[in-house]
Parts: sequence; C-alpha cells; structure tokens
Amino acid sequence: MSWGVERRLEFIEFRLFWEGRVNRIDVVEKFGVSTTQASGDVNRYLALAPQNAKYDRSVKAFLRSPKFKPRFLKPDASRYLAQLRSIGDGVLDLTDAWLGRIPAYDATPTPARGVKADTLRTIASAIAGGKAVEVSYQSLSRPEPTWRWISPHAFAFDGFRWHVRAFCDRDGAFKDFLLSRIIRIRGIRESTVHPDADSDWHDTVTLEIGPHPGLSDAQKKIIAVDYGMRAGKVQIPVRKALLYYALRRLGLDTDPAVRRPQDQQIVLLNPQDLPAGET
Repeated sequence: MSWGVERRLEFIEFRLFWEGRVNRIDVVEKFGVSTTQASGDVNRYLALAPQNAKYDRSVKAFLRSPKFKPRFLKPDASRYLAQLRSIGDGVLDLTDAWLGRIPAYDATPTPARGVKADTLRTIASAIAGGKAVEVSYQSLSRPEPTWRWISPHAFAFDGFRWHVRAFCDRDGAFKDFLLSRIIRIRGIRESTVHPDADSDWHDTVTLEIGPHPGLSDAQKKIIAVDYGMRAGKVQIPVRKALLYYALRRLGLDTDPAVRRPQDQQIVLLNPQDLPAGET
C-alpha cells in the first residue's frame, strides 16, 4: 500500500470516527484525486474494515457503524483539539485540516507577540548552521538595548511567549532570550559553543503533582481526571531550563496556602526534588 493510499484511508477513518460519516466527494476535495480514485479508496477501506461503515442512500454517505473499531489510526483527542485551535487561531487553513464540520469555537485572547519574520529566519538559520549572531536585545534589567553575541541552539515556548535558548558571550552563560525583544541583528559568525554544554537544557526534573488536599473527595477525583492522574498523582518531566515557566503556568510558583483550594486545585508533591530556589 502506497503512502498516499494509506493517508486517504486514514482520512476516511478520521471522518467516520469524529463526524460519523464520509463519502467519496470528501476524499476528492481533500486530496484532489479523481472520483474514480476516491471510490476505489472508499471501497478498499470497506474491504479492509467491513464492520466500520454502511452506506445510507438517504444522505448519500457512508455512516459509522455501531461496531466501528479503528484500524488505520488511533483516535487522539489532542490532535482533534489542536486542529480546532489552529483553525480558530488562523494558523491552519480549513482546506489543510481533516475536519469537515467545524463546531463553534473560541478561546481566551492571547496578546500578539511582535516576532519579526526576518529575525526568526536568521535565528533558525543560525541554529541549523551552528552560528553565533550579534543581536541588539532589550532586557528589562537595563534601560536601553545592548548589543551582544549569542549562540542559539533551540526554541522554547512557555505557553505565552517564544524564546530562543542561547549562550550569551557577554554573560558567559546559557540563557533564554525572548524573540520579540530582539530588535536588530547585525553580525553572524561561527559559534565556539556546543549545544551539549547547556546542561540545564538537556537535564530534566520531574514534577509530581496531586489534587489540593483541601478539596473534597469528589473534587479530587475530577481533578485527577483533568490531569490524567493515577493513584492521586501524575509525574511531569520538565527541562531544567523551562522549570520556572512550567511552575508559573501550573500555578505552583507560589505558596498554595495563599489561594482557595478551588482556585489552586493542584499542589506539588515533591518540592524537595527541585533545584534550590525554584519553590
């Protein structure tokens, strides 16, 4: 089976699982194949998974059967929701998504970050080529921008903003730099620093979280479901370089006693395992 045929069979199954129906026109519109090819793909799918769908003449489509069992893909709620969010945010065009009927969707607004395309391209090229770049960077610890050489090796997202992880020649250390605060780039040269030297990027710590002890038993159970906990806890591996951002996003960067259990919801069960100064 070719890759193209396999992708179309996965698409047929995706539509059946999530939307309960599919027809050959769906395949034609999504992949740009002929109606003959699309009919062949649907027939091939039904030959391989005959219990998964039945044709309904009234709607002129194949409908999901009660005996449906995925054969070509593992249904993933995260993938579905990621497509929905990407479409809603304008990142993914509807024609590029596998969703057919889009449910109403909205999200809390996130301020746009002013990352310049040229800046991102230059940094990405520097990472790929092992280069150092000279940037004008505005930090909040200084009143004016300063020029510095950095050797970037990775991008990181903290849930709100994009960073570049890089060695800073001026400070002699690996640091996080917000892409939106890089004002200008005026130089490029070979980097003398290897990414393997960034131990905080390569080393991880494990956050063990559980429901807030002040919640009722029923509330603890639903929080356990929310976070995929087993036996009242879940372990989340985090790079040391991103630990500060992870704690802040989870609301674990402050004393849980200062907030109501219903607001805090989760607590850190292993603060003793974190580097000093992080809790």
